[in-house]
Amino acid sequence: MLEDQRNRLAASLDEITDAIVVVDVDGEEVFRNAAAERYRDARHADAVAAAELGRLLEQASAGAVVENELRLFGPPPVVLRLRAFPLFDGESQVGAAVFAHDVSELHRIESVRRDFVANVSHELKTPIGALELLAETLASESDPVVTRRLAERLVKEAERLGRIVDDLLDLSLIEVQEAPSRDVVDAAQLVDEAVERMEPAAAAAGIGLRVENATTGAVLSCDRRQVVSALTNLLDNAVKYSEHGSTVDVRVSADDEHVIFEVRDQGIGIPRADLERIFERFYRVDHARSRATGGTGLGLAIVRHVVHAHNGEVTVTSVEGQGSSFVISMPRMADLRNHDTTKREFA
Repeated sequence: MLEDQRNRLAASLDEITDAIVVVDVDGEEVFRNAAAERYRDARHADAVAAAELGRLLEQASAGAVVENELRLFGPPPVVLRLRAFPLFDGESQVGAAVFAHDVSELHRIESVRRDFVANVSHELKTPIGALELLAETLASESDPVVTRRLAERLVKEAERLGRIVDDLLDLSLIEVQEAPSRDVVDAAQLVDEAVERMEPAAAAAGIGLRVENATTGAVLSCDRRQVVSALTNLLDNAVKYSEHGSTVDVRVSADDEHVIFEVRDQGIGIPRADLERIFERFYRVDHARSRATGGTGLGLAIVRHVVHAHNGEVTVTSVEGQGSSFVISMPRMADLRNHDTTKREFA
């Protein structure tokens, strides 16, 4: 009976993700759960953790309660919260135990939160400071020409501030939404809506938009607004970083399981070292160019979150000086109707 209870207890402790090691009064190990096995005869970073577990067990065996946080730089980086304490049977100490709780994800989330707050503060500070300075200058200016120019600058800075707030709200809604609301939508229609949104900005920048529909009526079950927003952000990014007179190509195609959206530009391209980070919030490849184009640094983060929320994947390939290609792959549904392959150009 007692043996059965011990087996059940051991099986239960094996299901715990925290590492647990128990020693008797002589310091001999009497129990180690499955999560702690990684520290037995460990190498590299795990060996460092194993040594720290042993050190804390020695202190606990001497009657002390000790806690420590151990940072292992990996890769991947790991943060362990350790706690060791003596075990008593009545008044007598019968051994000691140590727990190792992996708090790496908590530290990562906290780091992201701190960076996010710092970046938001920085991004909002620039247009707010510009608005304040422009308003002060405008209040003391009497020349109508100068006044008009200052007013136009005020409008642009207010619009920039509004774009940052809108992008923050969009990203926040996407992140907190457990699952996007879904409608059955023709993939080609999503592209057409995004292109229609971007036509004025593209025309003003002298950039042509060329759409190729190579699907056979592929449809998606998706949040229409979110997917159009993601495609619009890719188009906006392509237009901003393209040269006057060039063309941005948008292609929608499908295979048996996926709908594929591709946005390809002939712009300045992205350095190889930056490719892994461009989907991070507020990450900028070229700060000076981003300021000039008025980007918020949130567009590609929105794209990534929308695509992942729809069980899709987004990838990028780029060559500096030759342009970039962003590809979104999302699960398709059964076709509604057939479409002919067409090309459309937007001036």
